[in-house]
Amino acid sequence: MSIFYDTHAHLSYPDFRDELPQVIERAQAAGITRLISIATDFLSSQRTLQIAEQFPNVFAVVGWHPSDAADAPADIRSSLRELAKHPKVVALGETGLDYYRLPSKNAGLTPAHDETYEAKQAALFRQHLEVAAELGLNCVIHQRDSLEDTLTVFEPFANRVRAVFHCFANDAATMRQIVAMGSLVSFTGILTFKNGQNIRDTLAATPLDQFMLETDSPFLAPVPYRGKRCEPAYVKEISQVAAQVKGCSLEALSAATCATADHFFRRLSK
Repeated sequence: MSIFYDTHAHLSYPDFRDELPQVIERAQAAGITRLISIATDFLSSQRTLQIAEQFPNVFAVVGWHPSDAADAPADIRSSLRELAKHPKVVALGETGLDYYRLPSKNAGLTPAHDETYEAKQAALFRQHLEVAAELGLNCVIHQRDSLEDTLTVFEPFANRVRAVFHCFANDAATMRQIVAMGSLVSFTGILTFKNGQNIRDTLAATPLDQFMLETDSPFLAPVPYRGKRCEPAYVKEISQVAAQVKGCSLEALSAATCATADHFFRRLSK
């Protein structure tokens, strides 16, 4: 059985609270040998570290999600530095920009509220990048409806920090732009969806050593589990479609994606 990693799962979410040991056991049985649990704020960062301490094959990414920027302190850099001291922290994030649910979509709020919200996201994003550059870590980037601004913020750091643009759903031209900056993309269960041909097209154009696989659990369960809670074991189904798209064996895909993850995520292979 070919082994794979789940490079992006939210194991600290309540969805897994009642059966986390069983979820991790199922992942191992499916050949998913390393799980990277991604935090979305400082509370989930602490919980993610606890999980990483409990399970040898789980590693942590700590940070503050852009969608939760309104609740974040103005300056999170000292807290990021402290969290990153943990030996199982392999990157910072997920961070970035998300313009999908802007405040002005709610009654009584205006585009002026959007500007404040976007500015707070950008400030937190830069702080992640600053600390990552300082500590020699990479970043997990989330972007939704914000590609141009995300790249604008990231580009000044691109020679000091590598990024993985997770849950990648943009076109091949954008992928090539990201790869040219020295960074990576990552693909989820959307790859298996009937309406995911655009994602498959982008994967087909992505060099074998420039992408990783992820579930984004508990979201985006692949076919045949679509609509249900996703979990790390389902990287197996994602990998099967990815191998078909790339026209390679599962063994070759395993070797490439695991090596890419080992190189990208500090401390992962130690």
